Amino acid sequence: MQLKIYNSLTAEKEIFTPIHENNVGMYVCGPTVYSNVHLGNVRTFLSFDFIYRSLMHLGYKVRYVRNITDAGHLTDDGDVNNDRFVKQTRLEKLEPMEIVQKYTVDFHKVLEMFNLLPPNIEPTATGHIVEQIELTQKLIEKGFAYESNGSVYFDVLEYNKRGLNYGELSKRNIEELFANTRDLDGQGEKKNPQDFALWKKASPAHIMRWNSPWGEGFPGWHLECTAMSTKYLGDKFDIHGGGMDLKFPHHECEIAQGKACNEVEPVNYWMHANMLTMNSQRMSKSTGNYILPKQLVSGENDFFEKPFHPTIVRFCFLQAHYRSVLDISNDAMLASEKGFTRMMEAVKVLNSITPNDQKESGFNLKEWKTKAYDALTDDFNSPVLIAHLFEAVKFIFALKEEKETVSTEDLADLKATLNALIFDVLGLQAIEENNNEKLDQTLQVLIELRNQARKSKNFELSDQIRDKLLAEGIELKDGRDGTSYVLN
Repeated sequence: MQLKIYNSLTAEKEIFTPIHENNVGMYVCGPTVYSNVHLGNVRTFLSFDFIYRSLMHLGYKVRYVRNITDAGHLTDDGDVNNDRFVKQTRLEKLEPMEIVQKYTVDFHKVLEMFNLLPPNIEPTATGHIVEQIELTQKLIEKGFAYESNGSVYFDVLEYNKRGLNYGELSKRNIEELFANTRDLDGQGEKKNPQDFALWKKASPAHIMRWNSPWGEGFPGWHLECTAMSTKYLGDKFDIHGGGMDLKFPHHECEIAQGKACNEVEPVNYWMHANMLTMNSQRMSKSTGNYILPKQLVSGENDFFEKPFHPTIVRFCFLQAHYRSVLDISNDAMLASEKGFTRMMEAVKVLNSITPNDQKESGFNLKEWKTKAYDALTDDFNSPVLIAHLFEAVKFIFALKEEKETVSTEDLADLKATLNALIFDVLGLQAIEENNNEKLDQTLQVLIELRNQARKSKNFELSDQIRDKLLAEGIELKDGRDGTSYVLN
């Protein structure tokens, strides 16, 4: 089997050849922990979880590094007040590291809910300030960066003058950008509008600040990933991943920093997961077309008619290729639930089947396995892989109805292969039967007892039922249509 990966840098599928045989170094840009992780983030991280699982299943030893951005994420290099952490501390009236801790915990809980494996290393930006300062000093010494009023910027024009190509990943013509912005006013500290911050001088009101050779400040957003990826994977490593939205400027800046600092192409294969839409529209808080992962799972939303188990959400996400736009809707989730249920039923049926005495099977297992692994090794094509899994599902139900036969050897091989692909590679989980139904029935009894207590003016018992359920993560909500519950 020859693994092929679509390389965003060359815009082509390429045969994957790791730098070190059978070993893979993979870095994926992690979350900026200033708010709850959103469903689009989950789609990206789930895509790379599938890629991580696939690489390991194919026999590679993988060092998977995914960072936590807990400082220095500027939305605009020219205004330190656009630091997302500063904005959130003011909004929630918390210390910056309280914000970081709160949303890092949320991030981990959400990813665990969807059965994502943790990375091998999860470094933080604040834990690597020294490395970022050292990188900045090295770039100044090499003439690729300059200090201005306590801040340090990467000189994009100088980078291009030396025969390098800022814009090679995003396919942007930087010379045209320079021509279009050369006469603009308000460039401030920068030599050129395209220059990006490596280090920013902290204003008196800026809480997150560190000492540096240029005064007190904090690192620019792009620098941390270069510092952490090279520290744990080397100056040149195999795979760098992230969402499509990070291609420019973030990943473009990483390439420039890596080349300028270490005089080597930092990454062999750039991989980008595409965006998530809902009801064929971009997800956005401003338009109201927005839902948090936990709301999709709990059913506490206005878009979906019922709650959906996290593994069904995962199954839905994997039915689109990671490079394709994925649209979720109520119909799509219901269809995924139906397909997932049939697949899990087939797994149960397969475990109960005994082989026939015949030496031959009515299913060409070798050919099926080849097609399944061809999909997996063709740029991790999960939807085609799932389609092939359903070919096996069809055969399993035919076995149940005694319309097909299977040999002892093929039966064992089919069981092993199907279980590996469904549970290890796709990362799906079996759902315990009737648990949700029994929980709902139990809670309805408790709600009825509470309602009777309220009618009898036994408010002590009523409040006791409500408070004890809340302590167990079950919140009762009273409304005009009666009492409902939400699992927190």
